[in-house]
Amino acid sequence: SELIPLKVRSLVGLTPLFAVSVIMPEEIEKLHDFKRRLNWFTNYRKTNNKYLPEERQSNNDTMLLSLVHEKRLVKLLERLLDENEFLSAGGIRAMSKVYGEQPYAMAILDMDYRVMYDPGDSTSDLFGGNSNWRGPVWMPINYLFIKALEKYGNFYGDSVKVAFPTGSGNYITLTEVAKKLAERLLSIFQAQNDNTPVFGEYNAFYQRPENKDLIVFHEYFHGDTLKGLGASHQTGWTALIADLICAVTSH
Repeated sequence: SELIPLKVRSLVGLTPLFAVSVIMPEEIEKLHDFKRRLNWFTNYRKTNNKYLPEERQSNNDTMLLSLVHEKRLVKLLERLLDENEFLSAGGIRAMSKVYGEQPYAMAILDMDYRVMYDPGDSTSDLFGGNSNWRGPVWMPINYLFIKALEKYGNFYGDSVKVAFPTGSGNYITLTEVAKKLAERLLSIFQAQNDNTPVFGEYNAFYQRPENKDLIVFHEYFHGDTLKGLGASHQTGWTALIADLICAVTSH
């Protein structure tokens, strides 16, 4: 058998952004073994001419630990913040929207296989029909993006800015990008012209006086309309929206 990786633009290719941490100089001085290992690793890579991300520290010697260096970070964000790809009105989609009109296709043993953008409930029978990661917005994944961008923003400050959305010419800091993403997630639950996106075609029911304060924490959300989908009481992770409310309103 042969393992054939599928070069599909999905969240899988963006998850390296999650592996990021900012360490203050006073913290490094307390971590003696970590500092020793860090120095060894740096010297080893340099001595052996192996790849080592560009060294860059802020004025107070704060250190950024990341799998993604600055140039690659900016490049990944071009995709992430593109409204024709991952960025929706309510956050980051699980798969690029480009596969809606141009599905990823490959032939194996005279059989054609296709991966399509599926913004709502899965239309595929793969994995028992539970393939709901091909377009919808998922709260926990968006939360991780926001927290990662906050860390990058704390380190780079005003020195790194990206267009939001991609192609708009509106350049903002990574900290501001994190806030913009949080605001888009909040919009899922905010009434717009008497309609709240999360309720979809059931808005009339939730507009009744006895239901107006009823908030439903859906499992995931339609990548285009933002309607709530899947389990309707997924407070295990969709309740992260409460933390984002605090983050947005505190700035």
